[in-house]
Amino acid sequence: MPPHIEPGWLSLLPPLVAIALALLTREVVLSLFAGVWAGALILAGLNPLTGTAGALDFLLDAMIDPDHMAIIVFSLFLGGMVGVMARSGGTQGIVDKLEIVATNRTRGQFLSWISAGFIFFDDYANTLIRGNALRPMTDRLSISREKLAYIVDSTAAPLAVSAVVTTWIGFQITQVRDAMGSLAERATDPTEAAMLQAGADNAFLMVLHSIPYLFYPILALIFVLMVVLMKRDFGPMYHAERRAASGGGLIRPGSVPASDPTDPSLQPPADAPRRWYNAAVPVLVVVGVAIASLWGTGAAGLAPEDRTIVAVIGDADPFKALLWASFAGCVVAIALVVGQRILTVQGALAAWLGGIQSMLMAVVILVLAWGLGGVTGAMGTGPYLASLLQDTLPLTLLPGLVFLVAAVTAFSTGTSWGTMAILFPVVIPLAVAMGAGVGFAGGEHYAILLGTMSSVMAGAVFGDHSSPISDTTVLSSMSSACDLVDHVRTQLPYALVVAAVALLVGEIPAAAEWIHPVWSILIGIVLLYGILRIFGKDPAPEGTVPQGMAPRDVAPYGARPQGAAPAGTGSPGLTPGG
Repeated sequence: MPPHIEPGWLSLLPPLVAIALALLTREVVLSLFAGVWAGALILAGLNPLTGTAGALDFLLDAMIDPDHMAIIVFSLFLGGMVGVMARSGGTQGIVDKLEIVATNRTRGQFLSWISAGFIFFDDYANTLIRGNALRPMTDRLSISREKLAYIVDSTAAPLAVSAVVTTWIGFQITQVRDAMGSLAERATDPTEAAMLQAGADNAFLMVLHSIPYLFYPILALIFVLMVVLMKRDFGPMYHAERRAASGGGLIRPGSVPASDPTDPSLQPPADAPRRWYNAAVPVLVVVGVAIASLWGTGAAGLAPEDRTIVAVIGDADPFKALLWASFAGCVVAIALVVGQRILTVQGALAAWLGGIQSMLMAVVILVLAWGLGGVTGAMGTGPYLASLLQDTLPLTLLPGLVFLVAAVTAFSTGTSWGTMAILFPVVIPLAVAMGAGVGFAGGEHYAILLGTMSSVMAGAVFGDHSSPISDTTVLSSMSSACDLVDHVRTQLPYALVVAAVALLVGEIPAAAEWIHPVWSILIGIVLLYGILRIFGKDPAPEGTVPQGMAPRDVAPYGARPQGAAPAGTGSPGLTPGG
């Protein structure tokens, strides 16, 4: 970059270009590449040839990153496993069994919400497994793909950041410990240095204490449940649900789902048995192997006496665990159907490849999103936004401001972990320097320090799952077979409402010790209830919607309704009954 060009506000240009184009044109691949190219062009001093070559380099770097490659392979393997499950009739068997419980739209959505608790340990696994497993059921109940993507997305990361035993905990503890340790090393007063080092040594306790201050994630989880039980929607989600419930299509006409479950190679033979366990067992194997692998990779570097659940999960390698789990799921899925002679080995492998092919569009979007993240990293987008916190401001307003900056950073960069890595080293020293956490646990302004820490995590989750360039947003739309931009458009108003309430009743008053965080959450629930009652409407009033359709009324899972063209061709959306 020429020396006369200062990144500054220009570092915001690439994500703004990508997001604006995606929302305006709904061409997400072109929009993401435009963002990458715009950033590379600026970094190349506005030389178009060098900028284009630089854009391709950013995409290549995104693909060869070991963690990114693990996520790609995990996603492809999981898609292959789902392909075998669908081709063998196992997925349809699950749908048949779920009909006993999910007899109407409300029950189907509630089941989708509560299922998050079974895969709480990792947001990637939560998103991919639940979206693929629940989609046949929600399709049958005329629940829009946008609604499924919202339920999956808004319960995965919020649960992962709020629960103690997850793949996030080790990262959070490390960030807090390093920030406190760095302060201790720079302290000149021995008493202050000892106090700060004590904070570093008790980083896990500080993270644990900050959980009640995670207002946005907690309220987001509750708001999803309220939307389901109150049968009310508003904004673009209402129109999406109204369209699906009235038979207008599970997806918007002309939309381009991030994955295509209608691939003919995934349709079961007419005489294939609908055995539910051919779908349930591989999924359980994925969850079981993931948990066992997390324990194995985490315990390997710890002494036996140090192997507590939290310590082990914190030291685990989630990427290896998910990779091994998805591979085991594929092996089990193929072995089950071949062993029962439902499919030949060649037929099972063809279904596996068909499932992988259905995920290719999502992989392209993921790589582009990661490439854009690389561009924003090279341009210093995150540090620039973090530098906005350096100005003098009242201590009590710090958590609220941190939440906003974290949200904008995550929205612009598409990464919650990256946002936390950028902001924790900035905001914790800033909060301590301003007088927060004196004496630490139970000390003066300790709540403000906890509120500041939790605001980084909560803002990162909010910005991440609201951004069209976020990997979790892409994975949610992919597993739900929903158009990425449609998912963002329908989810964003809900996320903004919850964020506004969390900021109003939680981030500022609770962190300032004006109110206990539990009361903040209760008041937030009341406000969200009122908003739904006033602005929400039932998209499927009684008598206008098939509440629990019989099998004969619905095309088999994955079957293309009569007259519907393949996803992405600009044809009318899928309809549950053709």
